[in-house]
Amino acid sequence: MKKPIAWIIDTTGFVTEEFKVHPDVYVVPLNIHFGTEEFIDDGVDLTNEDLYKRIKASTTFPKTSQPSAGKFAELYDQLKEEYECAIAVHASAKLSGTIASSTAGAEMSEFKVYTIDSLALSYGLSGLIERGLKLQEQGHSAEEIAEKLAKETENFRNYILIGNLTQLYKGGRMSGAQYYLGSLLQIKPIVQITSEGELQPIDKVRSHKKAIQYLINHAKKDHVDFGVKRFQIMHGNVLKEAENLKQEVLKEIPEADILIGDLSSSLAVHAGEGTIAFLWRKENF
Repeated sequence: MKKPIAWIIDTTGFVTEEFKVHPDVYVVPLNIHFGTEEFIDDGVDLTNEDLYKRIKASTTFPKTSQPSAGKFAELYDQLKEEYECAIAVHASAKLSGTIASSTAGAEMSEFKVYTIDSLALSYGLSGLIERGLKLQEQGHSAEEIAEKLAKETENFRNYILIGNLTQLYKGGRMSGAQYYLGSLLQIKPIVQITSEGELQPIDKVRSHKKAIQYLINHAKKDHVDFGVKRFQIMHGNVLKEAENLKQEVLKEIPEADILIGDLSSSLAVHAGEGTIAFLWRKENF
């Protein structure tokens, strides 16, 4: 008898320790390119520490690429022998082509896969899979779960404090004038993944201290307005800063449940070392 649901996440999401050992969760890594060198974003082929060292030493900006449709088809061919269907949660289609590869792979394999555009990155994907696993435990069907998860994307909130303007500039996401002025004035740009899944700047703050308070103020508002208690802090090789932010949040929201994790390598390529992302969902599930 086949198991009901296989769960798929790509490495633009935060792969929790629970996911790593869960028998029904499968992680599909993206690829990272330094010129002609290619690495798999699995935390083994290229660790985050190695990535940051390479970025600092490299004369060319690294790039990422989504897994091929054939790679997904290969996985789905294996899974259809053991599972009735799969639910795949992927990065926003506006930011990555991974969901298109996943969909094409499912068609090639002729395996039933419910693909969810998370309209997010990082824990925005992970939180949906955690929610889906709970719904499965409650007895919901795969179709019901997929519908609920698609609706849950509306509740995602995120505020991203960019830590490295140089990396944004080298990656073509900031003009020379913006880079010069930002560095000169020590501006801390804050960006957000919108409800449409697009990455947009939302504010500029003059100091790191003010930027951190900006993040906390938004968390406090949703805590008061919607009862949010679960938060996630993702960081780009700045664990101490992430832990400091956690302590500052706990001073203002003592009952907060806060998870700290690394940005995946495929995200660190673009966001840069020193980046802090503060994430949560309006509905506290």
